[in-house]
Amino acid sequence: MLGRLAVQRLNEIRTAFRRTTQASRSFSTALNYHIDTPDNNPDLHWEFNDANKAKVKEILSFYPSNYKQSAVIPLLDLAQQQNGGWLPVSAMNAVAKVIEVTPIRVYEVATFYTMFNRTKVGKYHLLVCGTTPCMIRGSRGIEEAILKHLGVKRNEVTKDGLFSVGEMECMGCCVNAPMMTVADYSNGSEGYAYNYYEDLTPKRAVEIVQAFRKGEKPTRGTQNPGRINCGPEGGNTTLLGEPKAPPCRDLDAVE
Repeated sequence: MLGRLAVQRLNEIRTAFRRTTQASRSFSTALNYHIDTPDNNPDLHWEFNDANKAKVKEILSFYPSNYKQSAVIPLLDLAQQQNGGWLPVSAMNAVAKVIEVTPIRVYEVATFYTMFNRTKVGKYHLLVCGTTPCMIRGSRGIEEAILKHLGVKRNEVTKDGLFSVGEMECMGCCVNAPMMTVADYSNGSEGYAYNYYEDLTPKRAVEIVQAFRKGEKPTRGTQNPGRINCGPEGGNTTLLGEPKAPPCRDLDAVE
């Protein structure tokens, strides 16, 4: 009986992997190069706004003056927030000028880290975890439900510009799988938020999307009312009191 159940579950996992389209599997390599477009080329002017110029000075103050280049990641993140969730090449060039390096040094970072978006995303950028624990717990079904509800494919932006959906690898919340994160660029860098939504079901994921569309801010964290943060459903059954000291030594005798 157990053997049959194990085989059945293994076949379900294999089927989930096979449903991933070639297009979505190859997307991670689709932007290893840059092609000039009317809204993304080095001739377009881009600079930090006045509020973010003050933040730039603050970020640079954390590093020695001869190590400005160490600020490349937080500065790219700030530029992406200001630009509505994506980094045009002109923004990368602006960061290069601030930290006094050649642009290629900034391009190397922006093309390496997948959290830097080099094409336009929605004001609410939804990223469903696709790593094994979340996948086994049903993340493929959650992604499919969201895509069907929005009428888009993975990495596409809805016609109203509000939503885009992508996949993110492990976000370190396996105990609350499956989960997704929502990068909120609706108010630029001033109102930027990056929140986790955990213990999802396809129905609850769609409800969260609907709430964002209405301008609401859904409660982040676990979506299971029976859990508190990452604690077990129904409450703790162990570790209910102060832990006992190790029996192998007398702690009071340790200097």
